[in-house]
Amino acid sequence: MTGKSRSCFFLNRRQSTLLFLLVSLVILAGITVAGVLLEEQAAVTDFTRTNLAPGRAFWFGTDWMGRDMFIRTIAGLSLSIRIGVLTAAVSAAAALVLGTAAATLGRRADSVISWCIDLVMGIPHILLVMLISIACGRGFAGVVAGVSLSHWPSLARVIRGEVLQLRNTPYILVAEKLGVSKLQIAGRHMLPHLFPQFLTGLILLFPHAILHEASVTFLGFGLSSEQPAIGVILSESMQYLTTGRWWLALFPGLSLVLVVGLFALLGERVRYLLDPSSVHE
Repeated sequence: MTGKSRSCFFLNRRQSTLLFLLVSLVILAGITVAGVLLEEQAAVTDFTRTNLAPGRAFWFGTDWMGRDMFIRTIAGLSLSIRIGVLTAAVSAAAALVLGTAAATLGRRADSVISWCIDLVMGIPHILLVMLISIACGRGFAGVVAGVSLSHWPSLARVIRGEVLQLRNTPYILVAEKLGVSKLQIAGRHMLPHLFPQFLTGLILLFPHAILHEASVTFLGFGLSSEQPAIGVILSESMQYLTTGRWWLALFPGLSLVLVVGLFALLGERVRYLLDPSSVHE
């Protein structure tokens, strides 16, 4: 069998990465849509089937109120993914604006923004998320505000460093001498070069946002107990673990870890695809 015929059966590394990205996005989108559709069913109680162990009828078992834990887990994952997408998008946009402003608007702006970055990064994320969530009244709005306002500094620092390097490139220096405004330089010449770092940072923010949302909710400072969030499910299941109902925490917790790991792998694969050297692999 020749090398050309072998290439018909085996994908190269770049093609396999694209296939992995496609499958992962389909899985995550399927979980999100299914969770939205099953949100009402996740709250349905049936006291004739309470505390059932995992089986054919109920894959993840049932809880003390007869609720299907598989449906509740899917609904909780969907809510976490939606919150993660929203908060990661807000954080990444803030990082892009502040990182670019710090490197282009002069020393005073750079000093102020760098001080804000150091201040936010100096406070533990989980503590900062809790404080902001409480200040914003907890619930959905509090969690979104807390996660969004605490996860932008690391990406902003990366973007600031990239912009500082771009400022010394010949075409940027020529544009400045021709009188092009800083806003036009940032929009036309810098943003296209910042897009790979921005996209990678955006995707890598997802797992952090999802984990912190679940953690804050688990501690009682996030989403309300009426919502089928993973943090709520894990918090409620803690008091039943000593009675042998291990499935109440195992499957939701494992599902959360798998979704977070999938987002982390997505970020690494996107970083690989955006690497120019990967085109020849």
